[in-house]
Amino acid sequence: MNLEINITEGDIVNTAHLSGEVDVYTATKLKEALTPLAEQADKDLIVDLSEVNYIDSTGLGIFIGTLKAAEKSDTSLRLTGLNDRVKRLFEITGLNDVIDIEVERREEA
Repeated sequence: MNLEINITEGDIVNTAHLSGEVDVYTATKLKEALTPLAEQADKDLIVDLSEVNYIDSTGLGIFIGTLKAAEKSDTSLRLTGLNDRVKRLFEITGLNDVIDIEVERREEA
């Protein structure tokens, strides 16, 4: 499956809109897109997962790496638009306790 990544850069928030599947085949593409955004000081990162139906363990690892990059740059990472299946995955793994997950999708600033 493919993964489309559309980036919107704002003054204080960067938003990555994802569409497709986040898995071992698309993980490198996702990492290459998210890491530089997470490393931008003074800009928070929102990842919109409203059009993502599947995430595997490799994909979860990318989000953990992105969180670490954001923390190192003193920025924040927020996930939004998770469907019930994807949200449950973050809950089962306990990642919802370390990654900010918004229940409602929010427009970028």
